[in-house]
Amino acid sequence: MIIEQIRAEARALGPRLVEWRRHLHRHPELSYQERETAAFVAQTLNDLGIRCETGVAGTGVVGYVEGADTSRTTALRADIDALPIHEADDREYRSTRPGVMHACGHDAHTACLLGAARILQRHPPPTTVKLVFQPGEEKLPGGASMMIKEGVLNGVNRIFGQHVMPLIPAGKIGMRPGKYMASSDEIYLTVRGKGGHGAQPHLGLDPVAAAAQIIVSAQQLVSRRADPRIPTVLTFGKIVANGATNVIPDEVYIEGTFRTFDEAWRDEAHRILKNLVESVATALGATADLQIVRGYPTLYNDPELTARARNVIENFVGKANVVDLDLWPASEDFAFYTQRIPGFFYRLGTRNESRGIVHGLHTPRFDIDESALEIGAGILAALAFEPAN
Repeated sequence: MIIEQIRAEARALGPRLVEWRRHLHRHPELSYQERETAAFVAQTLNDLGIRCETGVAGTGVVGYVEGADTSRTTALRADIDALPIHEADDREYRSTRPGVMHACGHDAHTACLLGAARILQRHPPPTTVKLVFQPGEEKLPGGASMMIKEGVLNGVNRIFGQHVMPLIPAGKIGMRPGKYMASSDEIYLTVRGKGGHGAQPHLGLDPVAAAAQIIVSAQQLVSRRADPRIPTVLTFGKIVANGATNVIPDEVYIEGTFRTFDEAWRDEAHRILKNLVESVATALGATADLQIVRGYPTLYNDPELTARARNVIENFVGKANVVDLDLWPASEDFAFYTQRIPGFFYRLGTRNESRGIVHGLHTPRFDIDESALEIGAGILAALAFEPAN
């Protein structure tokens, strides 16, 4: 019966969910700068009669809905930050801030959690619920890690989170137990030599040639050192030499990313990469300064919690509308939560080909089928009713 009531409540909330999402979409804010967004969330919670804390990890907001069993707590999480992307489409609700856009759907996540809050306020859940509106998901060190340090998981027994997915049609939900999303580390590398005239390379030491050899050799980290059963990605996406057609520069600057799905291999790979970079540079007479900035860990969905959540979601949207997901090599700071307590992170389908809503995350034409909002809000609320162990 409660699933039917939540479904009806979410459907009735549809217009307000769209209103909330479009307000947030018009007023995006970058990571750790979400002051107006936090104020909007706090005011909305206050209007709903829900107690909340502000200023958590800077701009985070945490709301509280008291349940029947106050000794156990379920957390529901939404991220609230936007991306440094200029919105391309001229929608009525397009971003009013040039160069800043909700291109990853965090406006939808926030609207859905506000909707779940309203439903839970009207239908008290079996456990106390923490409504976690988290800043800074898009930028290291990750708002999740900061909120954990400030105690957001204190007393929490399990946590649920969702993310829009433009590859899945609206009306469907995607999930995967166990390892789901990759760890992600940032690589910063400077290769130094001795610059000079391009016609006289023998009088200097070409860091461009050395950098090229390092990049090619580093790929053996994936092809020959990684266990083939562990997906691994090493990508260099930025190379700056600042020479000219006839000028050899003194140094080359390189940026990249390393991603995998195994924490032990992740640590070993860092060591191997450092040794490889230094060895190749030394062999060529150059020097190399490698910095690996540790990012988000592998996101792990607790199998037991995922199985129980699947039952709830299948009851909500129908078994045919739940799809199994492959490993996803993107990263997500929700993984910090799942390292501490049982967690479940799933995908909310938002694609609608007939309306041209097909563009990917982190692109300037990204949008969602807003009919997914009532599904997202309803599922978050319904998960809070899944009996906690």
